[in-house]
Amino acid sequence: MFLKFFGLTSKPFELTPNPEFLFLTPNHREALAQLIYGVQEQKGFILMTGEVGTGKTTVLRTLVQRIDGRANSAFITNSTLPFDEMLEYALADLGVSDPRGTRAQRLIALNRFLIEQRRAGRNTVIIVDEAQNLSIETLEQIRLLSNFETNSAKLLQIVLSGQPEIWAKLQRPELRQLKQRIGLRCWLTPMTAEQVGQYIKSHLRVASVTRQLFTDEAIVRIAAYSRGIPRMVNIVADHCLLSAYAHQTPVVDAGIVKFTIAYLEHTERSGRARWEPAAPRAGMALPRRVIVAASAGAVAAAAAVAGATSSVGYPSALHAAPAALVAAVGGAVRWVTRWWGS
Repeated sequence: MFLKFFGLTSKPFELTPNPEFLFLTPNHREALAQLIYGVQEQKGFILMTGEVGTGKTTVLRTLVQRIDGRANSAFITNSTLPFDEMLEYALADLGVSDPRGTRAQRLIALNRFLIEQRRAGRNTVIIVDEAQNLSIETLEQIRLLSNFETNSAKLLQIVLSGQPEIWAKLQRPELRQLKQRIGLRCWLTPMTAEQVGQYIKSHLRVASVTRQLFTDEAIVRIAAYSRGIPRMVNIVADHCLLSAYAHQTPVVDAGIVKFTIAYLEHTERSGRARWEPAAPRAGMALPRRVIVAASAGAVAAAAAVAGATSSVGYPSALHAAPAALVAAVGGAVRWVTRWWGS
């Protein structure tokens, strides 16, 4: 919609982890270098941690691109799968024919594949994203995969990537063997304010825009609001471009950023408010539960009267009166409940 207006060839601030838009801060560059080194040098287990939105998945996608042709890779994005389904997924991603049998048969098939690839001079890596969701049992089974090895090197490299909770989970006594096998560990940190500016300009440059589309004041506001989290920068910057397009403004200034942040904050609050119970109506002193309870009591009393009158042998013509009373009061209760909740 706004691509032509700003002269963009593609959307520069999408939330998908596109390696084409990867902006390497010194921290991100070091993390990527460690991942590539760990895979090439057969370090076994590699752990990458980082807060939500710091670019872990983008770095992993870039890793797969960088090692393509020199190593086989299986990228597991659903870390909630049980181990057997995760193993099935990895075999499919590696192009290994699934024996469709027991876990032992799948492990045998994987071991044969790893040996064949080693003879061909290729490494194999399994990447697990969102690793903080892995259960203790699954983590232990993944550790056992590292037992595929020769006398001199590991046949399988495993990269675990997740939020800091994964490192906290590894402190548990039952996972101490896995913790000891981690050959390399790296972590991603938020960007500085200066890096946020470089990040925005880098994304615009990839999208074929070289002019200053965001003023310096606008970038300062985005950096402060996002706290250096790339995903938040993308969200705010994308909304800013949309707002600038709506106002037919060719440059995003501080005013547009302020307006956009206010809009995002208002939307978030509105989304939460929809789930909050409605406030009592003005002028109503009694809470809903009191009225409903009183009405329910009236029904109970009417029912008691009905039972008493029917037990003393009134003529059948009178039996209908208490029943009609119960029905009438019950209908009133339903009406009051619907009215009060409307």
